[in-house]
Order: sequence, then C-alpha cells, then structure tokens
Amino acid sequence: MIAPFGTRLDSVFGSKGHLCVGVDPHPYLLTEWGLTVDAAGVRSFGLAVVEAVAASEWVGIVKPQVAFFEAYGSAGFAALEDVLAAARDAGLLVIGDAKRGDIGSTNDGYAAAWLTPGSPLEIDALTVTAFTGVGALGGLFDRAEAAGKGVFVLSATSNPESRGLQTARTAGASGVSVSRLVADEVAERNTDRTRLGDFGLVLGATKRLDDYGFAAEALRTLSTTPVLAPGFGFQGAEFPVIPHVFGPLAPNTVVSVSRSILQHGAAGLAAAIAADADALAEVIA
Repeated sequence: MIAPFGTRLDSVFGSKGHLCVGVDPHPYLLTEWGLTVDAAGVRSFGLAVVEAVAASEWVGIVKPQVAFFEAYGSAGFAALEDVLAAARDAGLLVIGDAKRGDIGSTNDGYAAAWLTPGSPLEIDALTVTAFTGVGALGGLFDRAEAAGKGVFVLSATSNPESRGLQTARTAGASGVSVSRLVADEVAERNTDRTRLGDFGLVLGATKRLDDYGFAAEALRTLSTTPVLAPGFGFQGAEFPVIPHVFGPLAPNTVVSVSRSILQHGAAGLAAAIAADADALAEVIA
C-alpha cells in the first residue's frame, strides 16, 4: 500500500530538498525554446523539464500547470498524460496545478480523474479552491486520503488581486480572515499530528501573512500542515524571505519556481535547476 502523501513529501524534503520545478509551457517560452505553439510543443517542453529534474540530485518535485496543456484540447490533455507518465516513471513527486473545486459528485469526478491510482492523469497532489467552502471538499479529501494522495487548498495566494477577498473577515466580533478560516479548516483534516499532513495550503511567498490573519501563533498551530509556496522568481520573491514569511512552516514548504528556471531553455535547464537548488539549500537545510 502506498505511503500517505505527507510522509512521501517529507521523505523528498529529506533526500532531495524543497525545490519544486514548475512545468509551465507558456506560449512565449515554447517560441523561445524553438518549439511549436501547439500540443506537440507542450509535450516536448514538458518531457524536457521532467528529464532535467529527474537527472538532478537535489530536486524531486514537479508541478505541471494544467492550463497550458488543456489550452490545446484533447491533444493537449494527451500531451499532459505523457508528461505525467514520464514524471511517475522517473519517481518524481507530481503536484498537479489544476485548481479544481466544487461540490459533491463533481468533486468526486475531479478526484477520480486526478487522484485515482492508474488514472491517465494520476498525480500525487492536486491544487483546489475552497470558495464553495472547505466542507464541500470533504469527499475529495476522503478520496485523496484513501489513495495516499494530497490536496493543496488556496488560502493566501501570490497574486495581488486576491487581497480584498482573502483578508475579508468572517462575521462576528472575533471573526477571522477568509484565508485563516480556510487554513484552520484544512489543518483540522490532518488528524495525525505526529507527521506532516496530507492536506496543505497554497500560501504566496509575496505576501505578509500576518496581514492575512497568520500571526506567529497562528502559524505554529499549523505545524503539521504542508505549504505550497508560489511567488518566487518572476513574481518577485527570493529564497532568503522564506524564514521570515513562513516562520515555523518553512520546513514544510514546497518552494515552487517556474519561469525563472524555464527561461534558460532546454540546454540551460540543468544548470538553472542546480543553481536554485544550491541557493535554496542554504535557506532550508
């Protein structure tokens, strides 16, 4: 039986480090790489990134951005299936950045597609939204846990447009921010407090988390919650901010980097990955 996602993630942290390389085949990157802007191009791009990460001694996580594949319809999804299969075969931990999330049987469908062993789109963890309420994701959480999979729920995202909604306060004099409400309810799903949980949060590295309701004490209550942290590289965050932004959650953090590595092209991927892995290792031991 497969080990729980949190256990496997913690193992990757210990053996390979915290860097996660995004597989984001932006059209302009396809052009810069000399690839066609179509399903064949995103397939070649994705396979090249997976090959470079698999060859790295210090990186064990990839995060395909599903939108760049599904833009090409069924052929794009076929390309994504090939990329995911290559990543699985290479023994990489795969976080699918699909940002799904709904209610009831719809969530069951998402779980069947992304979190079911043997599915053509099988991944290790899925990003989801919680605008329908964290409770509405219960079936998806259950399916993930049963299959040894993980879920990362958007809480305080790296884009500037998120601030108004995510810092809004819930009703009552002691109301918490929407971001904090999501975080607390997700953390409650991690019932085994002796290990890193299977259910995590997306917390942007570009944010002052205390503005979102995460004072130091709040972060300590999330001590077994994994974090997926976008915002590095092109969005402006640098690795040295990690201890300051995430505090006690820094050891739980998947540090996602995409364009600032991918811009180096296929020939430069290995060197760019190695440089970022070395720099990150100086921040998170």
